Amino acid sequence: MSQAFHKTIHNNLVRSKFKNEERPILVNNWEATYFDYDEEKLKPIVDEAKDMGIEMFVLDDGWFGHRDDDNSSLGDWKVYQKKFPQGIGHFADYVHAQGLKFGLWVEPEMVSFDSDLYQQHPDYLMQVPGRAPSPSRNQYLLDMGREEVRQNIYDQLVKVFKEAKVDYIKWDMNRNMSDVFASDLPSDQQGQVYHRYILGVYKLMEDLTAEFPNILFEGCSGGGGRFDAGWAYYMPQIWASDNTDAIARQTIQYGTSLVYPVSMTTAHVSAIPNHQTGRKTPFDTRGAIAMSGVFGYELDLTKMSQADKDQVKVQVKQYQAIRSLVQFGDFYRLKSPSEGNQTAWNFVSADKKEAVLVTAQVLAYAQPYLTKTKLAGLDPDKYYQDQETKVIYGGDELMNLGFYDPVVHEDYTAKMYHFKAID
Repeated sequence: MSQAFHKTIHNNLVRSKFKNEERPILVNNWEATYFDYDEEKLKPIVDEAKDMGIEMFVLDDGWFGHRDDDNSSLGDWKVYQKKFPQGIGHFADYVHAQGLKFGLWVEPEMVSFDSDLYQQHPDYLMQVPGRAPSPSRNQYLLDMGREEVRQNIYDQLVKVFKEAKVDYIKWDMNRNMSDVFASDLPSDQQGQVYHRYILGVYKLMEDLTAEFPNILFEGCSGGGGRFDAGWAYYMPQIWASDNTDAIARQTIQYGTSLVYPVSMTTAHVSAIPNHQTGRKTPFDTRGAIAMSGVFGYELDLTKMSQADKDQVKVQVKQYQAIRSLVQFGDFYRLKSPSEGNQTAWNFVSADKKEAVLVTAQVLAYAQPYLTKTKLAGLDPDKYYQDQETKVIYGGDELMNLGFYDPVVHEDYTAKMYHFKAID
């Protein structure tokens, strides 16, 4: 069922030029700096990314208006001069000069009271007459059902996308809908507002993706809030969750895979203690889980130990070797994180000549019991060699007998296996 969904969405809904292209490995500055940055503070992160082989730098929230926290500037899509005194194009040129692609975060459907847009056009707000609108994260909804609202946002975004020579856009929406009322509609059409809103957002995305076919767009709505097939039509990948904890991500990514292809699911290695759960997981565990999706990093590369920096280089090369298989191979769920102490899934190439297996265990035990993992989707008549140990297995052996999982004396472990068929 899942593979039918994966193929249907990928083949028939996703239309981006990036549909069948390997997605770049990125580093996002959000969990590294939050709002506290300027061009000079970001350059060392870019330099480290270049040294580690990372392929894209993404500038997250805080680059526009006068935004130093989440109280202002949504709706004002122009560069914050204090942070980028020579313009955002100058910083983008620096990123490109290091051989990295450049990405940018936007939240086009939102407005802050403390913004030029609201001061000039308070009527653009989605608001029930006679009632104060409900804030969430100190932000409010624009009425995207109105053409003049969309045109204003479109004109602003086009200008900044061109100035920054953007390669990638992360499109966010960090609140639920409320105060759903359109000031330009009569009372008997207010029931249409939700529908008109979404059609308006689609129209804005249609215009922007048509104007910028070479930009890779990624959807995000507080992390996975808009993981739907309509979004796939415009955005070939989606940020699955703002929860970057590797243990929580096993359930998140496992569940997402029920319907959506792996090529749509982005996943990042973040710092420890994890910013959402406080959990401390080993670096290779965070890597194995994140490499089970469209891979990237969300941490301050300049504050990492040398050992972790060296491991990033290893992970980048490792992922580059398996990227096409992970993003576009057949995906099989083997052990559910919701049903026990372990998680397992594997990816198989269309010709069944290559496979990647990821296994994970949450807790270790003083008296561990032996467990096995059996793969799926292989050719029973082929022989497969583990690329690390060089041990050779029959495809039928791996699927019917499997092999024993290693006994570990540490919590939160994961392991990745890479198999290739031999003649």
